[in-house]
Amino acid sequence: MDELWLARHGETEWSLSKRHTGITDLELTERGVIQARALGARLKDDDFDLVISSPLIRARRTAELAGYENEVVLDDDLIEYRYGDYEGMTTPDIRAERPGWSLWDDGCPGGEVTDDVARRADRVLERARGAEGKVLVFGHGHMSRVLAARFLGLEGRSGSLFILGTAALSILGYEHERPAVSLWNDNAHLEGIT
Repeated sequence: MDELWLARHGETEWSLSKRHTGITDLELTERGVIQARALGARLKDDDFDLVISSPLIRARRTAELAGYENEVVLDDDLIEYRYGDYEGMTTPDIRAERPGWSLWDDGCPGGEVTDDVARRADRVLERARGAEGKVLVFGHGHMSRVLAARFLGLEGRSGSLFILGTAALSILGYEHERPAVSLWNDNAHLEGIT
């Protein structure tokens, strides 16, 4: 694998309201559909040896609207962090019940801890490394951040250091043989979308 391109899904009602969306299978909003198409326009001149996506509708639909419906491979390991009892809640709501809570450090009761997500990310990276050239991943916010951390050789908790907006594009590659960030959280293709 030469480069790992990460494309976060377009906007949903819950991403807009900052609710933790793990396995709840939400459609894109109208704006999310427009974002996905804009992402596709951004990617149209690039060739990928492997295109993979979370099977959840918001990621899968983003891949389809971006023009990859005929080549995308679905990968259950790309499903978003399982938030368990915190599914659908906002961080302030959770902290009202559990002061000082951190997704990255504390995980979610009835769901996953970051080490669980990191193990899934490692499996995705192992499959991606079997590709000859560029790999494109359509995924979710927290999972993609853990995936980036693991690509860079960091603990999964280091995903907390990366902010990632809806329909943003990021590129991970190498400087010589060392994993490096080439582009992060880029949304230039979304300019003018309201």
